[in-house]
Amino acid sequence: MNIFVVNSGSSSIKYQLFRWPSEQPVSSGLVERIGQEQGSITHKVFDTAHPDAPPTGKHLTLSLPDHEAGLREVVRLLTEGEGRVIQDPAEIAVVGHRVVHGGEAFAATTLITDEVKAEIRRLFALAPLHNPANALGIDVAERLFPQARQVAVFDTAFHQTLPEHAFRYALPEALYTEHRIRKYGFHGTSHQYVAAQAAAHLHNPDARLITIHLGNGCSMAAVRGRRALDTTMGFGPLAGLVMGTRSGDLDPSVLLHLLGPLGYSAEQVSALLNKESGMLGLSGFSDMRDITRALNDGDARAELAYRLYAYRIRQYIGAYAAVLGGLEAIVFTAGVGENDALVRSRVCQDMEFFGLALDEARNQQRAPGLRDISTDDSRARILVIPTNEELEIARQCAELLADQQ
Repeated sequence: MNIFVVNSGSSSIKYQLFRWPSEQPVSSGLVERIGQEQGSITHKVFDTAHPDAPPTGKHLTLSLPDHEAGLREVVRLLTEGEGRVIQDPAEIAVVGHRVVHGGEAFAATTLITDEVKAEIRRLFALAPLHNPANALGIDVAERLFPQARQVAVFDTAFHQTLPEHAFRYALPEALYTEHRIRKYGFHGTSHQYVAAQAAAHLHNPDARLITIHLGNGCSMAAVRGRRALDTTMGFGPLAGLVMGTRSGDLDPSVLLHLLGPLGYSAEQVSALLNKESGMLGLSGFSDMRDITRALNDGDARAELAYRLYAYRIRQYIGAYAAVLGGLEAIVFTAGVGENDALVRSRVCQDMEFFGLALDEARNQQRAPGLRDISTDDSRARILVIPTNEELEIARQCAELLADQQ
């Protein structure tokens, strides 16, 4: 069974094609700069008979006026030329879509119907940067793969197990009952994937875990028995950790001051908190690699940014250890979590009282796959686990269809 996973952004499409039940993709790629003067596609083909062999592929620069043009070009790459992996689009049985916001309506992976699409559109107001692009990807895929079953995997679904005292805000009841203002959480597909990997590695399905997703967007989750008990992001993706350009936790009084005495509009506040704050606001850079270079050059702003970034993570480790009533492991994942040894070192510094003892030599080593970077005698493990949201989406699609047979 061919499962094609689509992750549509406002101007991009990430994709992977799986020949299930193999979890090794046969092809993957990234479509970028859709709607701009010049778009691009990076397309890879994998030798599934030799998983360690480097992928082949190509990089194209071409005009991509819309998502349909981008996905049509991907279909051409999959079905034509030397890198062909299928003969016809009709060979794709399932298209799995990442959808960022499912609200309270979707607590699990769902077959896409007209009613499901209508609910995704109703949630545009809760995820204005993401759900419209996700919905567009669904519409395009339905036209290009009319024979396939379309499946939605929601980023918020994993966090629907939060207890009410964790997801509710201390606001008037009507704001929840009438307007569904509550904590939803995001990055759920990533947290779910690495939590399952960690539990299997520890041979403990009931493991108490803190998963730490550090990319341009950052979030943490408290997970026990593969169920989320709390998470740092809230009603939207602004809350919690310091991120590339997002502020993270902020005293609401600051918003009132910006909107009142300082005369900001709501749109200006949104732009400030989403696009101009976080590490960019602190250091002048949003990419951790640039901040690291500035830090190594003795830049005081970069030093403060790193300290604040790690400090916020450490705060939540303490809070979530209390939520879980103990701790078997913390898990670093996503681009920064997997690759930035300095971040991991600063987060884990002087955490032995929590049972977390980092082996700095192991921390500095780079290797593929799951890594345990704690000392042999550390009571709780410190793990680095590469996330794979596309694989998790494919797994959930396969499980949903198996349950319905």
